[in-house]
Formats: sequence, C-alpha cells, structure tokens
Amino acid sequence: MKVTPDIIRHEFIGTEMKIVKSPHAGYTGLKGMVIDETKNTFTILHKGKLKQVIKNMAVFHFKFPDATVVEIDGNLLVGRPEDRLKKSIKRVW
Repeated sequence: MKVTPDIIRHEFIGTEMKIVKSPHAGYTGLKGMVIDETKNTFTILHKGKLKQVIKNMAVFHFKFPDATVVEIDGNLLVGRPEDRLKKSIKRVW
C-alpha cells in the first residue's frame, strides 16, 4: 500500500489497530480490530470485549491487509467517515 496524506480517507473498519500514545493511561496499549466508527470514536474488539476509544485522545497504528503499518494522529480522523472523503490535508512529511 502506498502511504500518502490521502490515507485518512481509507476505510478503517476491519483493520487491526493499536493505540501507541494517549494522555488517557487506559487507552495506551489497547489493540484489536476496528468494528465500528462514529464521528468521534472507534469501537474495537479487544480481548473479546468491545471498547470505545475517543479519536482525538490517541495516536493510532493501523495495520492494513498487506501488512503496512501506518501511524495516524487521531485528531486527523475526527469527523464522520463519509465526510473525511471531502477533507484535504497538507503533507506533513
């Protein structure tokens, strides 16, 4: 998978996710499959339980089916999934 700033337009439901940084100590280290996504949260399946994670409170590592791992700040993901298609972002690297 080619990693570009357009990665925020990708569908995250069904991907593996890990939280690598968060000011909320309970979030750091959570990992599992993304089950659902709302404007402000991800719902993940972590050790057989559903957990909701607030997007702007974490930095995520997403693992895509081709084994590509991408780190994304949750602030970039805030918003309804269908509205992210309209969002443009400046290149940060």
